[in-house]
Amino acid sequence: MTPSVHAGIAALLASMEDAGIRAGADSGEPRTGYAELFALGGTEVGVWTSTPGGWAIENRPDTEVVSILSGRARITDAHGTGREVGPGDVFVLPAGWSGRWDVIETVEKLYVTIEEEKT
Repeated sequence: MTPSVHAGIAALLASMEDAGIRAGADSGEPRTGYAELFALGGTEVGVWTSTPGGWAIENRPDTEVVSILSGRARITDAHGTGREVGPGDVFVLPAGWSGRWDVIETVEKLYVTIEEEKT
């Protein structure tokens, strides 16, 4: 049996590793960071941050559940439908999703990614 995992959100945010400028950024110079809390099989849980900037995402390889802890961003799908998200917002970006992130104010998020099972 896998034991449960617990961490205070402040401590987890303080432990984030700098991941540098976001690959593929096409506006600004968004600097990202992350800290992984848990990983098992195709599931990962952690926190992530980005300074302002934007980038496209084509055909997401996994499903991501996001809870915005702080900051603001605009998430726009491939059809051009956008929504501004901020603290308290929760959303899902399913595997195969295409669109873009535009970070307006430095964002901190709690995320869960789930790899699709290969059959």
